[in-house]
Amino acid sequence: MPSTAERQRTPGENTPPSPTLADLRRHDPCLLLSAADAAHLAPGVAAWLERDVSPAAVRRALTTGLPPEGVRRPAAFLAHRLAAQLPPPAPFGAPAVDPPSPVRHPMQNCDGCDRGFRAVRPGRCRDCRSGLQEAA
Repeated sequence: MPSTAERQRTPGENTPPSPTLADLRRHDPCLLLSAADAAHLAPGVAAWLERDVSPAAVRRALTTGLPPEGVRRPAAFLAHRLAAQLPPPAPFGAPAVDPPSPVRHPMQNCDGCDRGFRAVRPGRCRDCRSGLQEAA
């Protein structure tokens, strides 16, 4: 069995779902979870958080509309709610990055007619080059 340092982390381990789950008992005492239950539910909460849902919204989704007779198995109840009410992924928004500026070649003077034009290296302008091709 791999050691704790060697084992790969799951997506929910480094995100803050544990405080969200631990806080549920403050809203309803029947939602008291064991450490094992919280660890089991953490990836489900992480999936919500990855979809740009705030921890307060996750808490509201899990605590509103609880059955009036109470919850017998809070971990199973919350697991069902996390899966059944999972919101759609947030729309993809590419970071606002300016497109690269177009390449601007330096100004050159045509060797044939002394007209200014942009080119990588000095030489003849387009009109003088096309005149040389027609003469050939």
